[in-house]
Amino acid sequence: MSVKRLGKGLEALIRSDEDKEKTIPSLLKTETESISKIKLEYIHPNPNQPRKLFDVAALNELASSISEKGLISPITVRKAKNGYELIAGERRWRALKHLKKRTVPAYVLNTKNRSDIMEMALVENIQREDLNAIEESEAYAVLNKKHGLSHEAIAKAVGKKRVTISNSLRLLKLPLEIKKSLTERKISAGHARAILQTKPPLTMIKVWETIIEKNLSVRDAEIMVKSKDSNQSKKKMILKKKDPQVVPIENKLIEILGTKVKLRYSKTGGKIEISYFSIDDLDRIIDIISS
Repeated sequence: MSVKRLGKGLEALIRSDEDKEKTIPSLLKTETESISKIKLEYIHPNPNQPRKLFDVAALNELASSISEKGLISPITVRKAKNGYELIAGERRWRALKHLKKRTVPAYVLNTKNRSDIMEMALVENIQREDLNAIEESEAYAVLNKKHGLSHEAIAKAVGKKRVTISNSLRLLKLPLEIKKSLTERKISAGHARAILQTKPPLTMIKVWETIIEKNLSVRDAEIMVKSKDSNQSKKKMILKKKDPQVVPIENKLIEILGTKVKLRYSKTGGKIEISYFSIDDLDRIIDIISS
């Protein structure tokens, strides 16, 4: 598993459709020095493609652009038993099929490592900002659970902080209705993270419905969630006024751990209370603390 190689090589490999006359990246040079023309019928989609949704209107726009200006960036494939398997460029491949083209220029890699292929497809989509939040989370989950990559290894491969990967994976804990709303971009990942601060699924759904109904911003959603949490806490006990020196520390811990953190202090010491919502979430927090 060559995460370090991917982290450096893919930065040069992945190009937007508008980029022109770029040199072949070092990762590709280790596999091939040339671009091959391959028949579209011999190319098959990657079954582990992170992107699940392909917007028809966007594909039509891409097809029109290719029809007018030609295909600027070759796709990337690997050799397979029944022809070639796509690694990067499925939207371009689909657009060319729509245009009834017969061949496509492609870099051909010889890699057989499934996790390498998954990372390449994931990084391409992330760098193009094509994935919705749930597709991205599900892709991280595949790398983590199926291919055994740690949150740290995934973070290095895609050029993000580990806490970002951990927080993204938490989105998969959302109820199905909310995940669907996130996939359809009716709410943002920021809204989803605010919703995750509430515990029972039924409460999550109620908060989500209010966000949709009132078209709340992420900030307003966070305020609403904090207000609900505060009201519930007041029913149990009278809240003590926190030391101004403690508040920024508590907020920093919340940012690092991606969950609710409370500092309970006294003149002789205190306690740190960290909330978690499942065994997997606890493992995620332990992973962050032990790094």
